[in-house]
Amino acid sequence: MKEQNLYAGILERIKAITIDGIVMVIFIIIATYLLSLFQEVPDSIRIIVFVFIFFIYDPLFTAFIGGTIGHYLVGIRVKKESDENKNISFPPAVIRYLIKTFLGIISLIVVSNNEKRRALHDYIAGSVVIYKTTK
Repeated sequence: MKEQNLYAGILERIKAITIDGIVMVIFIIIATYLLSLFQEVPDSIRIIVFVFIFFIYDPLFTAFIGGTIGHYLVGIRVKKESDENKNISFPPAVIRYLIKTFLGIISLIVVSNNEKRRALHDYIAGSVVIYKTTK
């Protein structure tokens, strides 16, 4: 197997992002339902819950289990570039997610132009995205 085949390309990443978008919508629907069970929930609490879902889902899953639900369903994992057997820690996972969110598709443009298929957010966070079967 060629070295480049160990690293996930753009298509797998886009599939994972799409699945994660659906998962976050489901989490928001569940949170909305749960909050509706209480008579008067302040708007500030609702905002905190939704921001928590939006900003913590990806970094939390990435740091602690090596990828989001989307990553797992597609068969890819986010690992440390310096040690592909280890997950990245929470702070780099947060930075990675924020950059990925704010740059969007622009961050993925460089994936095909480097040996380890790293996006801009991977370079900054010190991560790589590999196929599950490789490690």
